[in-house]
Amino acid sequence: MDAKTESPQVEAANTAVQNAALQKEGKYLTFALANEEYGLEILKVREIIGYMEITNVPQTPMFVKGVINLRGQVIPVVDLRLKFGMEEAELTEQTCIIVVEITQGDRAFQTGIVVDHVQEVLDIKEEQIEDAPQFGSSVDTDFISGMGKIGEEVKILLDIDKVLGGEDLAGLGSKKEDVIPLQGDK
Repeated sequence: MDAKTESPQVEAANTAVQNAALQKEGKYLTFALANEEYGLEILKVREIIGYMEITNVPQTPMFVKGVINLRGQVIPVVDLRLKFGMEEAELTEQTCIIVVEITQGDRAFQTGIVVDHVQEVLDIKEEQIEDAPQFGSSVDTDFISGMGKIGEEVKILLDIDKVLGGEDLAGLGSKKEDVIPLQGDK
C-alpha cells in the first residue's frame, strides 16, 4: 500500500466526518442571550412571536416559565437564559418567544423558548462550522452541534432537541392528541 492509499477504515471515517459537517451546514436563525450569540437550525423554527402572558405551571423546574395558548394549542415555554444557568433578564420590547419543534423518541412537539432578541438568518457553510469544544468529562457540551465562525464572531450552534430533551417538559401543555406523530408512526 503506498503512502497515498488510505485503508477502507480511514476512508470510511473521513467520509463520516465530511457527512456530519454537511449535515450541520445550512440556514440558522441567530439570537442573543446576554452577550452571547446562538444559532439554531431554521428547519426547527415554527414561528417567532412577541413575548406574551405565560401561565405558570406548579412543580416545574425554574427554567420552565409555564405554558401559552397559541391559536388554541397549549405550548410549554422555557427561558433559555435560566436553562443555561444565566441570570433572568428583564423583559424588553425585543424579548420574544421562538416556537421550535423538538423531537423526543418517536414524537415531535412544539415548545417556546424565551430569548433576549432574534438577530438574523445566516447561511452557514460546512467550512465555517467547527465541532463543539471539549472541556473534559465535567462539562457536557452534547447540546452544542457546532461553532459557527462568521467573520471574527463565533455563534454557538445549538441542537435544540438536546437542549430541551429529557423529562423536564414531558406532559406539559400537550395532550396525547396534540403530539405530532412522526412519519411511519400511527
